[in-house]
Amino acid sequence: MIELQVDQSKLKQLYEEAIHKHLDELDSEKVYWDSNELKRRTCMSWNTIQNTFFFEEDFPKVKLGGKWYFPAEETKRFLNEWLKQRR
Repeated sequence: MIELQVDQSKLKQLYEEAIHKHLDELDSEKVYWDSNELKRRTCMSWNTIQNTFFFEEDFPKVKLGGKWYFPAEETKRFLNEWLKQRR
């Protein structure tokens, strides 16, 4: 026969640490995406992005120097709405 004893206080501590770690990761989410992050988040190639929504007037983007930046929250909202319209 196998008997298992669990320290409830230690289990609770480990659970709370895992939750705090996850919340810290969410808080540290990027404010802006670059083109590589946009490709990663959409699972699309750069050519597909440009051929589908990049040049739409309301797609949020800013070019600084030679690099494109996309405000993360605005871009998420745009992409969700854009996809809904394609259904």
